[in-house]
This record gives sequence, structure tokens and C-alpha cells, in this order.
Amino acid sequence: MSDAPPLAGVKVLDIATFLAAPFAGTILADFGATVLKIEHPKLGDPMRAFGTPTGCGDTLAWLSEARNKQCMTLDLRHPQGAEIFRRLVAQSDVLLENFRPGTLENWGLSPDSLRQINPRLVVLRVSAYGQTGPKRGLPGFARVAHGFGGLSYLAGEPDGRPVVPGSTSLADYLSGLWGAVGVLLALRVAERTGRGQDVDIGLYESVFRLLDEIAPAYARTGFVRERMGADVPTVVPHGHWQTADGRWVAIACTSDKIFARLAKAMGKPELTRPDRFATTAQRLAARGEVKGLVANWAAGMSMEQLGAACDAAGVPWGPINSIADIFEDPQFMARGNLVRILDERAGELVLPAAVPRLTGTPAALRHAGRARGADTDQVLGNWLGLLADEIGALRRAGAI
Repeated sequence: MSDAPPLAGVKVLDIATFLAAPFAGTILADFGATVLKIEHPKLGDPMRAFGTPTGCGDTLAWLSEARNKQCMTLDLRHPQGAEIFRRLVAQSDVLLENFRPGTLENWGLSPDSLRQINPRLVVLRVSAYGQTGPKRGLPGFARVAHGFGGLSYLAGEPDGRPVVPGSTSLADYLSGLWGAVGVLLALRVAERTGRGQDVDIGLYESVFRLLDEIAPAYARTGFVRERMGADVPTVVPHGHWQTADGRWVAIACTSDKIFARLAKAMGKPELTRPDRFATTAQRLAARGEVKGLVANWAAGMSMEQLGAACDAAGVPWGPINSIADIFEDPQFMARGNLVRILDERAGELVLPAAVPRLTGTPAALRHAGRARGADTDQVLGNWLGLLADEIGALRRAGAI
């Protein structure tokens, strides 16, 4: 029998909307934290209407990304609602929010004031540009963050316009991931010192931090990396090629040693002669020719044949999968990356499994995203000891 979940006993209040800070809560909930999703009594989280609709009234995006959370309604701007919220804060370890900077302060619920109630409280604050700086008060979504953080500038073909770098919500997911890391770090400090703190993340920072060496390269040499499609500036061949059966594959050739293996797989070991393409510098100088050789080789065989040749030679490669391909791939099946559940409201769902994989205390998918306010009465009763008539009075007053 496994031990308790890693975050058992950790209580999290999620008053954020859409995706960035709430995704941090999803990660924490997957690993056993009690995450209480708090929404406005009438409006709810707009994420419920974002994505593919379902018959239960909430989208597939909500059902997936609000999973494992309890849901209650509470108007933080209502005096009684704010008082209930403060009582919940007193019992909690973490607060997640992603309002514009200054919003909680305007409501009289600043992190500093909340830590007068609970000194150990950790507050994750996700916003477009962070809590400081000249742009702190401006709105923004992931699309804007991709551009401001430098990612969109790199996405696309050399002669084309910047494109969406994969998921349009990438910065939201990354900010949630960084946020979860920050929360865990701050909780460790709170355990040691008894003092909470803020975790301050700007959406654009989450993508900028992942752009490998472009910052030190520009600072040292003035080099501005431009759009290169599937290419990278430092090695070649390292990109995407189409096979004879119309499939696309990725081949990663990051060293002279791996290029020698690829040349062998291509049946052209002479490409590694000292006067040809033995070194990275030689291949970079002849980028177009080297890419053309690989393109001609890939175009002459099926993806299965190319994969067999690369596997035999020890060359890293992989198919460029659609979601339909992923659902049929035995690796995804073997790893349990797709989890099937039967939801009481939406029926059968297939959701992405939690990451990372822990061998002793793995994540658990207990339920999909709940209905708005589904757990309000239970939370108020169990957390705060309110009686049914007290809860009814709060509901009539519009506080819940």
C-alpha cells in the first residue's frame, strides 16, 4: 500500500480565473493537495465557457483543467463574503490569484493583510507583467506574452510572419508550472521559518526563461536570432523532414558523433571525411547542402523504414504526431499518458495524465472539473462549522 499523497494536508484556495494560476492548483491537486476553487456566485470562472462545449454546461477544457478541485461560490467584494474568505485563509496554506496587480489590495484583501491572519500563507500572484515595473497594471494573455517574451519572434519560417508557437496557451501552462514550483519552494521556507511570502510571476517571464542562449549570445556578440523554421542556429541537420508516405519526422543531430551515425544510416559514410562534413562548423557552413542530402534520403523511404534505419544506427528521431497519432501510439499507452474516466456529469472523458511520474506516491485523477458551487455547503460546514440556516442566510444575502 502506498504512502499518503505528497501534498496531503496542504490546503489551497484558488480564486484565480482562466488558466495560468489555476493550472498551478491543478498540479498541486493532482498530487494530493486539497484545492478549493472559489468562484463568483453568478459569473463563475470564464474558463467554464472556454473550449469545446459539452452537454453538462462546462467545456472539455474546464473538465480537464479544473479536475481534482472542490468548487464553491463566494463574492469576495461582498462584506460577508470577504469575511468568510478571511476565515478560509486562516485555515489554508496557499492562495492562488491572477487578477491585475492592485485588485486584491482594492478589495481590502492584500497578501500582507491576509498574512496578519495567517503568517504562513503563501500567495501565488500571476499577471501579465508581474507586480512591478512600468507595465504592471496592463492586461495580457498568453498570446501577448509569447510576443513580449521573445518566443513568437522565433516561431515561423525565415521569410514568413511570426506564428503561434504550438499551443496558444503555452505561457499560461508554463506560468502555472513555474507557479507550482514557486509554491513548493515557499512552502518549504514556511515550514522552516513559519513565514509565508508571495510568488510573483509575469506571463512573459515564463517563456523568456526558456529561450536557451539568446540573451547571453546577444549581450556578448550582438547576435539577434531570427526565425529559422525547424532549424536551429548552432547545429545541422537538426529539424523536420517528410518521408515518402507523407509523414513528417524529427531528427536530432546535435554532435559530430551523431552525424557520423546518421551518415551511416543514410549509406553515405563518406560524408564524415575531413574534407566534407565531419565537424559542426563544416556542416553549418554548408547548411543548405547538408539539409538537402537528408531531405532526399528521407523522401526515398517510408517513415517506418526511416525509423528502422535510425534506430539501427542509434540516431535520435521521432514521428511528428497529430493527436490522432498519439491516441494510437503504444508508448503513450504503455505510460498511461491518456486516462479514461467516467464523469458523473459529462460521461466518458479522456484526460492527459499528471506529470511528473512518482513511483512511490503517484498522482491520482479523482474527478473531472466540478459544477459551479458544487461543494459550497460542504466546505462551509466542514471547514468553518456553519449550520444549514447560516449557509442559507449567506446565500440569500448574495455572499455565496
